[in-house]
Amino acid sequence: QVQLVESGGGLVQAGGSLRLSCAASGSIFSINAMGWYRQAAGKQRELVAVITNSGSIVDADSVKGRFTISRDNAKNTVYLQMNSLKREDTAVYYCNVRVAAGTIPTDYWGKGTLVTVSS
Repeated sequence: QVQLVESGGGLVQAGGSLRLSCAASGSIFSINAMGWYRQAAGKQRELVAVITNSGSIVDADSVKGRFTISRDNAKNTVYLQMNSLKREDTAVYYCNVRVAAGTIPTDYWGKGTLVTVSS
């Protein structure tokens, strides 16, 4: 069973920066991708950024040029560096890990960490 531990959330002023971390542990054979999603109050969860096992990155248009996703393969850890934060970035951020299990991948989710941006 895969466990995810997130950290780095908090309250910052608009224009500030935060760095989120997510460490995966447990029964991991092959990680296909790691990434971050977020859910604002009253809204649906949305993709923020994902980094694949080959190092390719996909991120949302709303965070391009401001957020950077990275990964430490040896530590099974994914990071999200968030710069130039806006009040619209306020949300609960969830870590996601997709693990290969045979031919069918399985998604695991963290409990979420709250990011609040004040104006």
